[in-house]
Amino acid sequence: MEYAFIGLGNLGGHLAASCARAGFPLRVHDRDPAQRARLEGLGAVWADSPAQAVAGADAVITCLPSPAVSEAVLEQILPAMRQGADWIEMSTLGRDDILRLSERVQAAGMGALECPVTGGVHLAAQGKITVLVGGEAEIFARHRPALAVMGDRIFHMGPLGSAALIKVITNMLAFIHLVADGEALMLAKRGGLDLKTAWQAIAASSGSSFVHETEGQLILNGSYDVAFTMDLALKDLGFAMAFGREYGVPMDLAGLTNQTFVKGRAAYGGAAQSTQIVKLLEDVLGTDLRAEGFPARLE
Repeated sequence: MEYAFIGLGNLGGHLAASCARAGFPLRVHDRDPAQRARLEGLGAVWADSPAQAVAGADAVITCLPSPAVSEAVLEQILPAMRQGADWIEMSTLGRDDILRLSERVQAAGMGALECPVTGGVHLAAQGKITVLVGGEAEIFARHRPALAVMGDRIFHMGPLGSAALIKVITNMLAFIHLVADGEALMLAKRGGLDLKTAWQAIAASSGSSFVHETEGQLILNGSYDVAFTMDLALKDLGFAMAFGREYGVPMDLAGLTNQTFVKGRAAYGGAAQSTQIVKLLEDVLGTDLRAEGFPARLE
């Protein structure tokens, strides 16, 4: 099956590379040509435009930074896609966005599948990220082989829109855990504990979390380099708050975390690493959270 892949940023570049390494015929495009040499070296074919990428493809995969960008790309590719082809959206979109855009795709005679991913860029690089799927079982089965080379855990959540909901839930939890981990590490530091040993003890305890075990290392290194921005965090938290209003669920912790990230963006900018949210506490207290032996990036 021949795929087009549009959106080769921090996440999409790794996902496309996994497809290319597995031998799927692949045409790729991004407005930034920085990934061109790498993907051509893996056997992918570079396209100069989204429309050129999708011409004749069995499916197009998009991995883009916002619903607005996804919609703009769809405007370009729908006229060029063949009848019966599928659109696989791996961006993190709101449920209303994925449903609205999927209706346009289906009205044009094509299938739609939402497949946001979770687990971090480092797992995408290893082909071990978690894939959350929403859409018809038949379309999912058609593309499961490609999804399986990008992620080692795949969950079919139900119809279109269901993957958007669970992805927002998982990201909301991650951001809450991140703020909590910063407070925990700061308490350890100000209490006179060795931070490396404290991190290890927490990781081996009932208080550990995926965020502590991964992003906590980047905080202690001081790089904060998780390849995920404040703007993206606030986008996902905004989706979570909207779901809370829709379903009548009080979102106390999510609301506090959202406001903390608003402060973080004001302090460091929307393009700052989301892990720099912990730096707010470091700066207020004049106390850094550095420790030896932690990586600048997750491998």
